Amino acid sequence: MNIPDKDTVAAHTRMWLEKAVIGLNLCPFAKAPYAKNRVRIAVSEARHLDGFLEDLDRELQLLGETPAEELETTLLVHPALFGDFLQFNDMLDLADGAVADNDLEGVVQIAPFHPDFQFEDTDADDIGNYTNRSPYPTLHLIREDSIAKAAEAFPDASAIFGRNIALLEEMGKEGWDKLDIPRCPFHQHTD
Repeated sequence: MNIPDKDTVAAHTRMWLEKAVIGLNLCPFAKAPYAKNRVRIAVSEARHLDGFLEDLDRELQLLGETPAEELETTLLVHPALFGDFLQFNDMLDLADGAVADNDLEGVVQIAPFHPDFQFEDTDADDIGNYTNRSPYPTLHLIREDSIAKAAEAFPDASAIFGRNIALLEEMGKEGWDKLDIPRCPFHQHTD
């Protein structure tokens, strides 16, 4: 298996952020912290789950100890450890446990992204799944204060998901593919 180096993984993740998350406005709250260089992309090279969870602990601690004016959010990316989406999904309970273990409940929450992300009760090729598809398995560590501030600025935050689905349905898979976002070469892609 030819695993991309950390710089390549970070560059692919940055491209996804710029073209999809910010470019398509999938998350209207992402542009400002990204433009202010307050988004950290951390690439884990852990060989096993325990090592990845230690990396997660370090990133949670860094986020918890750093003022939001310097670091607002972190993307923890692993290019190879979670090739299977169900395995990645099972790990999320451990990730949420790490938030609690680091005394960050109510301070930080985690949003998951994966190359084969699939919402419950959807088909694998459902275009709506692409709202949470990233080049590599990724945990987005989000400050709850940032979410609250964003919700004040965008009072109908619940409408974002519906707008995103409508946009993706209009684009279709062909439109998404035209974004030319790199895809992890060794994941089993479901589409």
